[in-house]
This record gives sequence, C-alpha cells and structure tokens, in this order.
Amino acid sequence: MTLTAPVEPRPRLLSPSYAATTIGMFALVAFSAFEATAVTTVMPTVADELGGVGLYALSFAAPLASGVVGMVAAGTHSDSRGPVRPLLVALVLFALGLVVCGTAPSMEVLVAGRVLQGLGGGALTVCLYVVVGLVFPAVLQPAVFASFAAAWVLPSLFGPALAAYVAHAVGWRWVFLGVVALVGAATFLIAPALRGLEPRSSEQPAPRGRLAWALVAAVAVLALELLGSRDDAAVALAAVAAVLVVVALQRLVPAGSLVGRPGLPSVVATRGLLSASFFCAEAYIVFVLQERWDLTPGTAGLALTAVGLSWAGASQLQARLGERVSHTAAMTVGSLLVAAGTCVLGLAVWADVHPLLAAGSYVLAGAGMGFGYPRTGVAMLAESSDADRGFNSSALSIADSLGGAIALSASGVVFAATTRAGGDAFLAVFVLALSLGVLSVLTARRTAPR
Repeated sequence: MTLTAPVEPRPRLLSPSYAATTIGMFALVAFSAFEATAVTTVMPTVADELGGVGLYALSFAAPLASGVVGMVAAGTHSDSRGPVRPLLVALVLFALGLVVCGTAPSMEVLVAGRVLQGLGGGALTVCLYVVVGLVFPAVLQPAVFASFAAAWVLPSLFGPALAAYVAHAVGWRWVFLGVVALVGAATFLIAPALRGLEPRSSEQPAPRGRLAWALVAAVAVLALELLGSRDDAAVALAAVAAVLVVVALQRLVPAGSLVGRPGLPSVVATRGLLSASFFCAEAYIVFVLQERWDLTPGTAGLALTAVGLSWAGASQLQARLGERVSHTAAMTVGSLLVAAGTCVLGLAVWADVHPLLAAGSYVLAGAGMGFGYPRTGVAMLAESSDADRGFNSSALSIADSLGGAIALSASGVVFAATTRAGGDAFLAVFVLALSLGVLSVLTARRTAPR
C-alpha cells in the first residue's frame, strides 16, 4: 500500500496566515493613495489661492525629495532592527505633514508640510516592501504588489471628484486635514499584522553616510527647481545642484544603476525612469485641462480616475500572467506604453484637439505603469537576501522618488523658461516626460539577471 502525501493548498493572500497583513497593508496604501490623487486635483486651486503658481512643481517634488531621507533611514533600521518601529514613526510624520499643509497660510509653508509628508511617506514605502519580503512567499509577491496597485484604484474612482467637492463645499484645506483621520484608521488596521514580526538584533553600526547623502540629494533636488526657475545668475548654482544630485544618488543605489548595468542596477534604473516619465506628465494633466480647455477641477480630475483604472487593470493582468511573462518583458512593455501615452498627450496639447483625447491618451501610460511597475519590486526581491533586502528596497524606492522629484524639478525649470520665451510650456514639459520614457524602454531591456 502506497501512502501519498497530502497536497498542500496553494497559499492565498486572504488565507488565515496572511489575511491580517494583506488587509492592513492594503488599507494603508489605499488611504495614502487617496491623499495623492486628491492633492493632484486641488493643487492648481491651492497654488492660485496662495499666490504660489511658481512653486507648483515644487509642491509635488518636495515630498518625493524628502522621502529619500525617510527611505534610507527606514531601510537601514529595517535591516538592523526590523520594520515595525520605522513604520510607526512614518505614520506620525505623514499625519503631521498633512496638518501643516491643511493649516498653511502661504505656499511656502505648504511646501514645508509636503516635506514632512514626504519623510513619512518615503519611510512607509520601504517598510511595506520589507514586510512583503519577510511575510509573503515568492509565489504570492506578484499578487501583493498587484494588490497595492488595486489599493490605488479605489481612491482614483472617487478621490478626484470627492476632492473637488470638498474644496468647493468647505475649502481645499479639508482635503489635507480629512486624510489625517484616515491615517489613524490605517494605523489601527495595520497594528495586528505587525505583532508577529519580531524585532531583530544587529551589531553592525548603522551606515550614517548613506543618510547624509540622502539629505544632500533631497536638498539638491529642491535647490535645482528653486534656482533653475530664476532668470539671473542663480541658474549657475542650479547646475551645481544637479551635479550634487548625481553624486549623492551614486551612493544610494546599487553600483552601475546610473549607467544601466545589466541585472539589479537596471531594475532600479527602470523604476526611477518609469516614475520620472509618468509622474512628470501626470502632475500637469489637471493643470493643462483647466488652463487650456477651462475644465472644472472635478471634470479634469476624471482623467486621474481613468488612469488609475487602467493602472489597476494592467497590474492584475501581469499578476495573472505570472511567470508566462518574464520580468524583463513586463518592464519593457510597461515602459513602451508609458512613452506612447505621453507622446499622444503631447500631440493632443500641440494640436489643441478635444480635451477628451488629451485626458484619455494618458490611460495608455497608466496601463504601462500597471504592467511594468509591480515587476520592478518582484525582480528586486528575487535578487535580494536577508542581508540586503532593506538596502535594495530602499534603493528601489529612492530611485522611484528621486526619479520623480528630479523630473518634477526639471519640469518646473522647463515650464518657467518656456513661459519666459513665449513658447508652449505644457508641451515642453510633456516632451521632457517623453524623453524620460524612451530612456526607460532602453533600460528595461537590460534588466535580466546577469
């Protein structure tokens, strides 16, 4: 008589072993996503009311730049002591930044609040990635990252419209302040999931040099936009800031990332270029729809809803395809779609066609992010070990945030320079985003493990 060992059921995200962690992280990402989509919708109104249109790009670049500092600190602490404590600190900083933004008397103070918000948000991203690597088996990790994308689609369905309604009914400040309560709810949900993660103990000293370089990178990115947008000798200092960004970034990511070395370095570079291209253009979609075609914030915000839907749908598709599509192929296809969507958006603005084409064109870019973006995280974890998972997770997130921050700062410089020259500032920004998308395609092709 032959005894057959029972076949263990395939693990699922909502099985008893993973349900608490899945739900907690999903809620945390969803509430953070609501803030992001809501702020994008109301920021043109905020900049106009506070008299800070010149700081429009900086209001988006600031949290991305400061997030790098939070990422490095969280990655270092996660490798040495575990992700629980930095995750809780991140939530507090994020909420504090929202309060500062919601009570800001000027655009300068609002940007300062966005800096605090970025510190918390950056640390939060890295901690969640580390938790995924510690808790979930490799077979479930693509689905986890797909669930993160799905957590973004829920706010995109109602976030822009709700933000526009709140801004009209009680004022834009409550778009920030109202999210504070949601952050508290997310903290309550994630707490039970974190209890099973025991703190680590490491005798290795924390590499404080990386934290210092992260601070240099953040300050240099913000200086790049502030100095580069001026029409005087300060522009020369912007070039110095750009050099400092490159020097600092070399210390924060795997060697060879800035030149697209095959394997993990190109995975990190692809993540940065994808974010740079996509978010550079996305930050100006609502702005151009209001300025060029006189759409209301609520109507223009529907473009973000469509983009979020395509992102989530494509993310679910790549998760279902699984190993039938390699990580390299997924990242290459995603980069191509982002570049294509940005190209059509630029053409729509140049030809001054119907606003529906301008808004709808970026649905392609959203699909590209959904298909390629999650695979950058999976590919990174596949080439990581317990010893460097925190470093690699923070490096991927740093490339993500700094890529977007540098692109947004550069877009502010391009926007201001083109406006002074009497050209189409929006078109110039979209051309910049397209160039970054093309670079992403070239780098994605080099992501296969060596």
